[in-house]
Amino acid sequence: MKFTVQQIADLLKGTVHGPGEIEINQLAKIDDPQAGTGSICFLANPKYENYLYSTRASAVIIQEDFQPRQAVHPALILVSDPYSAFTQLLEEYNRLVNQYQHAHKIGIESPVCMGQNVQLGREVYVGAFAYIGNDCQLGDGVKIYPHCYIGDKVKIGAGTIVFPGVKIYENTQIGQYCTLHAGAVIGSEGFGFAPQADGSYKNIPQLGNVILQDHVSIGANTTIDRATIGSTIIEHGVKLDNLIQIGHNVVIGEHTVMAAQTGVAGSSKIGKRCVIAGQVGIANSLQIADQVVIGAKAGINRNLKQEKTTVIGAPAMDYKTFMKASVIFRKLPELQRRVELLEEKTLNLPPQ
Repeated sequence: MKFTVQQIADLLKGTVHGPGEIEINQLAKIDDPQAGTGSICFLANPKYENYLYSTRASAVIIQEDFQPRQAVHPALILVSDPYSAFTQLLEEYNRLVNQYQHAHKIGIESPVCMGQNVQLGREVYVGAFAYIGNDCQLGDGVKIYPHCYIGDKVKIGAGTIVFPGVKIYENTQIGQYCTLHAGAVIGSEGFGFAPQADGSYKNIPQLGNVILQDHVSIGANTTIDRATIGSTIIEHGVKLDNLIQIGHNVVIGEHTVMAAQTGVAGSSKIGKRCVIAGQVGIANSLQIADQVVIGAKAGINRNLKQEKTTVIGAPAMDYKTFMKASVIFRKLPELQRRVELLEEKTLNLPPQ
């Protein structure tokens, strides 16, 4: 796929400084020595500015008020936010690539096990060795890749892609234009066991389901448990990384993003547009407000009721408090040595 610099600038609502007719056919990093003719990259971090003057890329997306210190070879696309603009370009490129890769995937391969009363939309693809249960509904353009399991009464909205090896349990509802990456498990039984007097545990039946709303992305080998009663709900636009565990009856608000190896225990409610870094642990039945940022490896054991806050640490605390505490923690060996010296001097004082 080839596009001119001017076409890309029009997409990003930017202004071209230099030749707009140059053709672009690949994306690159500004510090990549392999970036050459036909490449486009971006400059957002000032520490990479020197690469602007040496890159052989054909175009660079850059801050609109940037003033170069010397001559620049590539064409420049001037935008208000280079990082966001390049992200938008990546999204468009990914959309076109996916459209090309998946568009020709139409029809039912063999062998496929298809249950009774299955409703298939237009241009559906079901790969070999897939299993589709009874009373399922697949919308227009749904792609089910090989070795997937789709349980009874599952509904999948138009344009959703289910990659190889995904397991979707019965009664799950998946919206439009979702992406489920390889090995994801949606709707498995929640971790519910009632302790008994003799020290054993009795299984609590998990009778609910999972609902994924539109434009949700689920990473590889991520698992989402069905609810005990009601639904585990992943709202519109949520993006979950690989290797995440979502417990039963959890609700994740729209456009929240969550990085790998995070675990959310049952019945917790996470707000809208939150950012949750990797290896975070969230205890059960907690409330997290909208637009909260949680740093990597944080342990959340209390409600976070204030919107637009940033927390880190285990147990989690306000980011600024954590950084101050970290400074003190690093000084503990020195403080211990000083205390020991003071004790030694005190013990050697002459009696009064």
